[in-house]
Amino acid sequence: MKISRESATTARRAFRLCVESDRVNDDQLRVIFKKIAQTKPRGWQAILHELKRLIRLELERRQVFVESATSLDDSSRDRIKDSLSRQYGGDLTFEFRVTPELLGGTRVRVGNDVWDGSVKTRLDRLTNAL
Repeated sequence: MKISRESATTARRAFRLCVESDRVNDDQLRVIFKKIAQTKPRGWQAILHELKRLIRLELERRQVFVESATSLDDSSRDRIKDSLSRQYGGDLTFEFRVTPELLGGTRVRVGNDVWDGSVKTRLDRLTNAL
């Protein structure tokens, strides 16, 4: 959906009103959605669409996916959680997966940031270098 610059700006401003101390305030968000739906300003559907996209991106930024070749023990999981919580804040949701295709090591994804220390990736890089 193509969104006008005015609608995108309005959605960003509304989104900033909902963010308090780096967290989205759900109650404030509901108020803004209702206000936009009731008043129906110019391009209101585009504003709601863009606002929904911004919220989805914010939620994805708080999700952590940890993949490893074998299941991690509790101390490794706690170490990963502590390290990432210090870096990104304490309100992260973690999902640990076992992916045998990695052959060894781990791959961690937080939002758009990816740390890949897997054996598979190292072998792929070596193959491409030769």
